[in-house]
Amino acid sequence: MKDARGNPVSTRSTAALAHAEVALWRMASFFDAPLNDIDAAVQQDPAWCLPHLMRASFLLTLTEPSLMNEAHTALATALPLMRHATDRERLLFAATKACASGQWRAACAQWQAALDEHPHDVFALQCAHLFDFYVGDSHALQSRPAQALNHLAAADPLRPYVLGMHAFGLEENAHFDHAEAVGREATSTPAKVPWATHAVAHVMEMQGRFDEGLRWLQERESTWAEGNGFANHHWWHAALFQLEAMNIAAALALYDQHLGSRHASVTLNRLDGAALLWRLHLLDVDVGSRWRDVAEGWDLSPANAALSVFNDVHALWTLTGLQRFNDAQALVTEVERRLQSGHVTEPADVAQVGLPLLRGVLAFGQEDFAEAVRWLQPLRAPLHRLGGSHAQRDAFSQTLLAAALRCGDAALSNALLAERAHKPHTPLTQHWRGLA
Repeated sequence: MKDARGNPVSTRSTAALAHAEVALWRMASFFDAPLNDIDAAVQQDPAWCLPHLMRASFLLTLTEPSLMNEAHTALATALPLMRHATDRERLLFAATKACASGQWRAACAQWQAALDEHPHDVFALQCAHLFDFYVGDSHALQSRPAQALNHLAAADPLRPYVLGMHAFGLEENAHFDHAEAVGREATSTPAKVPWATHAVAHVMEMQGRFDEGLRWLQERESTWAEGNGFANHHWWHAALFQLEAMNIAAALALYDQHLGSRHASVTLNRLDGAALLWRLHLLDVDVGSRWRDVAEGWDLSPANAALSVFNDVHALWTLTGLQRFNDAQALVTEVERRLQSGHVTEPADVAQVGLPLLRGVLAFGQEDFAEAVRWLQPLRAPLHRLGGSHAQRDAFSQTLLAAALRCGDAALSNALLAERAHKPHTPLTQHWRGLA
């Protein structure tokens, strides 16, 4: 049999295939978790390997330490079923296995191998796109969706979601006009495409269009705010627009209403709250008890370190905000230990970018600003390897800027301020300039 896009599958159950298609739509749209639909597909055909690979892949995309065992179990369940698998499903298994072992770049290469053979494979594309984001591969963020769009039918119900991926990839490559046009095209369809709404918000963030960005999100709130796992991140973007306008009270209100611990079910939700509080910390804003709030229910112990160093930095920000410096040092030490033993995701990235960044953040938290500059300044070029978006990584640039200002490094401060020329007139940029 073949799926809705002509990709070969090893099931003979049309019911199982239908449930898998709904699960794929949920993965692409972020409307509810796909696990119930995956369970339904398994019930219809227990011998089909793909639903188990979908479960494992989805859980891995959450970068949640507590879900790793469940992801490995799903992968182990799929293994004996692979003897009946198609060649495409074997490539997907290889990608998932590499991903589960912390080889995210190798996993993306395997997903690309599946796309080379089956360019309509939106499942492979969805997985690769998220992990391209996690490893900071901006070229692939743009190129993979662009290639898929050449093969997807105009009427394919998943095409708007691929347009959203393409829009985000274009934005991360600074093709802002094209990104905005593609994002608006995706959002003009009847489909609700939060990834596209988010891509256009990124364009406006990078261009300092904070008033327009707020209107963009507010006018489309019904398409992303209810029942969507990506809603937290949209609220974070709204808070960034308020922060760019130096509307501190409004940014804090958005934290209280949408980004606090009661809205966080997984670590990915907590990152946005922590990132907003850190940016406010850099501005010397008293955030009251919010550091305690963002930490509530978040296991910040070193045992969870080294799955995603991007997540680790956010945990370190939180520990620093709580002034738990012994725990912060323990987290950094654990990443060092796991790097030496080879038990980290993408060791080269951790060694060359992640660990120096953690050391720099720790030094900043301990108010050794010259030491923070020493660790952070060399990371400006390779920082993308940490993953995340330009907007997310701007928090690291602002940390370096704050450190340079506080230790009196005028040359570096002026150089970093000059780099903010893409949004020279925003109140936030003017604030930083006033400190130089």
